[in-house]
Amino acid sequence: MKRFLTDVALGMMPSKVWTGIYDATGGYLVVKENGEILCYHIYNRNQFEDYLFENTKLETASSTRHEFGKVYQQNGEFYFKLNFQIRFK
Repeated sequence: MKRFLTDVALGMMPSKVWTGIYDATGGYLVVKENGEILCYHIYNRNQFEDYLFENTKLETASSTRHEFGKVYQQNGEFYFKLNFQIRFK
């Protein structure tokens, strides 16, 4: 889960096949609600992963707005969309 959160934070997008190449290579800045700035460098990867794990949550998006959870057929195959959002606490 920590690696997934890190990949999403550093470049993974749902519209593209993930290649494992990060958009951010030097580090990551986090501005907290109180204005405090946190800086994580690549060599602080474990701390960055811990921060993401402790400060994010998974949520379900609107099922009616995004039409997920419904079974549909395409080219004779049955599919259903899965959907969730990652948010900072």
